[in-house]
Amino acid sequence: MSLTRRDFAFALLAYALAAIMVGTTLPTPLYALYSERMHFSVLTTTVIYATYAGGVLFALLVFGRWSDAIGRRPVLLAGTVFALASAVVFLVADSVPLLLVGRVLSGLSAGIFTGTATAAIIEAAPPSWRTRAPAVATIANIGGLGSGPVLAGILAQHAPSPLTLTFFVHIGMVVLAAIAVLLVPETSSRTGKLGLQRLSVPPEVRPVFVIAALAAFAGFTVTGLFTSVAPSMLTTIIGIGDHALAGVIAGSIFGASAVAQIFGTRIEPRRAVAIGCAILTAGMGILVVALHYSSLAGLIAAAVVSGIGQGISFSRGLAAVAELTPAQRRAEVSSTYFVVAYIAISIPVIGEGFAAQAWGLRTGGTVFAVAVGVLALVCLGAILWQESRTKSGRSTYADAG
Repeated sequence: MSLTRRDFAFALLAYALAAIMVGTTLPTPLYALYSERMHFSVLTTTVIYATYAGGVLFALLVFGRWSDAIGRRPVLLAGTVFALASAVVFLVADSVPLLLVGRVLSGLSAGIFTGTATAAIIEAAPPSWRTRAPAVATIANIGGLGSGPVLAGILAQHAPSPLTLTFFVHIGMVVLAAIAVLLVPETSSRTGKLGLQRLSVPPEVRPVFVIAALAAFAGFTVTGLFTSVAPSMLTTIIGIGDHALAGVIAGSIFGASAVAQIFGTRIEPRRAVAIGCAILTAGMGILVVALHYSSLAGLIAAAVVSGIGQGISFSRGLAAVAELTPAQRRAEVSSTYFVVAYIAISIPVIGEGFAAQAWGLRTGGTVFAVAVGVLALVCLGAILWQESRTKSGRSTYADAG
């Protein structure tokens, strides 16, 4: 592949990943419009949102190894088909079951696309970009996630027929993504085998994995909160019914996460996870205060601070686990890590929906924030305890010597 063609493929694949990920968060500021039209509660909103994770997990486990066996391009094209199907379902959706179908299809597109596109971007990177290719994939992924609610929020606030126009726009983006995939050459050597993705963690990795996975669970729980019920918080608690602002708040957590992941690479993994947990705890403290005082500035600050904590703890937690994992088992360990993360954006968020229905959105959100903050503190305490034991062991060894 010539350098010019490689540059071309690298950029096209990055665009395709971003375009697909836009669709996964696009409905966030639109849930309020759907709830007005279909008369459903915050609990139903969280269930609709959470079904996305089910699609991701199914795709991750069933199709996770396919691109190694049949090539990146066929799998990426399948991802664009699911993304198009999701957008079409949202275009015609007039009931909650159809919204659920749309979200499952969106999850399938993301689950198929994310890992495969990341691998393809790294493989297609020109020599001068080789070391920065993972960062480019991260920016494309999370940048797409963050752009989705911003785009939909602006259209919902300022454009006519946002429940149709928004998805027509995304259909156009996905068609361009499919063309991009068709234009790039195959980057895989097709040496893998078809089969279900195995999930396991070697015994020697488990102490670090448990802490890293709990930190990832806490962080993804927060992203689930902001991309499902933050618009309802803005309207019900803060008293502002601005869809564009709701989209910006939901998108800001992903923007902060992306920046944190890029700059967090300079921090030693275990220390970074500890720092991320501490920042995430602070973010939850800010959210509690924001909900109590109905503060817009506090809600925005909570999203940004929590995004920083989530980004650092998640990316560096994966790095900490990878450091200890044998190369031939990294795929299954990484997949296990992602399964934990995607469970975190589904089940806890539904719990928040039940809490909001029982106690009100303010009290439910406060209880949710306190629970996540406590979990992050437990992770921080476990890391500090592990480090103290390690230092104590080294000191004992030195004294014996």
